[in-house]
Formats: sequence, structure tokens, C-alpha cells
Amino acid sequence: MWHAFARDATRCAHRCLVLLACASALTAGPAWAWPEKPIELVVGFAAGGGTDTTARTLAQHLSRQLGAQVVVSNRAGASGELALAYVARSAPDGHVLGMVNMPGLVTLPIERRTSFQADDFSYLANLVRDPSAFSVVQDSKYQSLADLIADAKARPGEISYGSTGVGTDDHLGMVLFERLSGTRLNHVPFNGAGPLRNAVLGGHVTLGGMNLGEAMPFRHRLRILAQAGAGRSRLAPQVPSFSESGLALVLGSERGVVAPRGLPQDVEKRLIEALRAIAADPQFRRQMEAQFTEMDYLEGADWRQRLDRAAREFADLWRVAPWGEARPAP
Repeated sequence: MWHAFARDATRCAHRCLVLLACASALTAGPAWAWPEKPIELVVGFAAGGGTDTTARTLAQHLSRQLGAQVVVSNRAGASGELALAYVARSAPDGHVLGMVNMPGLVTLPIERRTSFQADDFSYLANLVRDPSAFSVVQDSKYQSLADLIADAKARPGEISYGSTGVGTDDHLGMVLFERLSGTRLNHVPFNGAGPLRNAVLGGHVTLGGMNLGEAMPFRHRLRILAQAGAGRSRLAPQVPSFSESGLALVLGSERGVVAPRGLPQDVEKRLIEALRAIAADPQFRRQMEAQFTEMDYLEGADWRQRLDRAAREFADLWRVAPWGEARPAP
């Protein structure tokens, strides 16, 4: 009788464990089967720019890491705000990610009321940085940054300067350049580096604020007057830095990946692990170098802390030099 009782108790305990495991799987949500469909990697600028190129390279590696199709979706407009708002409003299930830019990620909410806030995202990892740069066509009369500064002082507000949008690093590079050099340019915003580059090459704007990695592939048609790294870039050692002309202008586009806030913990962990592996992959690093883009890997909370520090610095700049067509939020 005792053996029969023990056998029944064992069977009962086994059934309870099975039921508990099933309940756990049901309450864990969809993460256990993730990804269940293609993953959308959203870019806030037109195709052909540095962010788009980085995203398309990343998508190939991310597809292999996750075993799922990763599709790049360009949602250009409002200096990247449309894409950021789309990601913020998406379901936090890991099927929508954003390839984002700093400073736009932090400057847009400073300059106006936006349909997203910094707390709307899960911060996965920053991957690369690309210094801001000033470029003109090869046959431009400006042979150097000094030529540009001299002409800009003689003709304040007359030299047209194209950027990838209000509040982007390209635009803020102009704002800082004006303050440091005592000049004033005529700002013309575009919705991405591709259209901007075409405008410079076509003579529609005199000067283009593009990242170094966006200008270097066209160096046979463009003259890069200066780039805003801390010094000369080892990827483009022939291009002088702004500091060589006495301007303490250090600025660039940081490109990283976010998701809507509230990701399941296991999905977030898997995404971070995938991005970490990609950042360490020699093939990916070679591809970034071929795009004249510097690696700058920083993940999760550490990346968010750096963004928060940058937000405070840009808020200070906004108080003394509200940039471009924007006005301070009331």
C-alpha cells in the first residue's frame, strides 16, 4: 500500500511540474517564439546617406545572428522625428527597431515638442560614429577652410549651406562653426545626405554639411575642407580637422540601435548579444572602415548615460544659440 501511495504521489508531482512549465510558457508572452516575422529596422533619413548605409550593412549581419529577415525601412522627414515617433509607438515585441542618430535623438526634443521622448526607447547599443565635415565641389573657389571663412565674413548670410535637417549634427556643425568663426551662413535643410550630396554636386548649394563617411566615397568630385573629429581620422588622413584652423569644433553622428520601451527581457538580451557579436566581427569592422566610419561600440545603460550628458550640453547650447528655423519650446 505504501508503494502504491508513493507511486501516485510521484505521478501527481510530475503532472504538477508539467502544468507549471506549460503555465510559465504561456505567461512568458511571445518572446519564446521570437522572432515570429521579419524585423523592421527603421531609418529616419532618405536612402543613400550614412545612417542608411550603416543600417543596410547591419541588417545583413543581424539577419544571420537572429536567423530572421531584417528589412530596412526609410521613414524620412522632420530631421528623423517621423522615424523615432514610429519606433516609439510600435509594439515592444522586438519586431521594430530604430537605427538612430545622435545628436538628433536628443536635440529634437530640446528644440520643439516632439511625438517621442527619450524614455520611450530601450537603448540596445551604439555602434559607430562619423565626424561631421564641410564639403564643396572640386572646382569650388574655396581651396581651404580659411578661404571659406574669409568669404563668409565678407558676405554674411549669402553662402548657402545644406544640412540633413534642423537639429542634426550637420546643422549643429554649422551653428557651432558660425559661433567659433564669427560668420553667418544661409541654412538649407534636406531630408538626407543623398539628396544633400546631389544638391552640392549639382551646384544648388555652395557648401554641404555631410559626415566624413558620406563625403569620402565622392572625394573625386568633392573637396572636403575639414572634418570635426578630435584630430585627423586614420580613415581619411588627408582631410584636416577644424582644430587645425583654430576652431574647437568636435562633432559627429553617433549611430546606434533602439527598440520601443518595454521589450521582453529575453528579447532585449538576445538583441544586445547579437549587436555585441556584430561589433566584434572582423568582417563588420572592415565594412565600416570601407565606409570611412569609425567603430564606437557602447551598449545599454552606458550608452543612455552618454546620451543624457550630451542632452544637457546641447540644452546649454540651445539657451545661448537656438539653432536655425526652430524656436525654443514654451
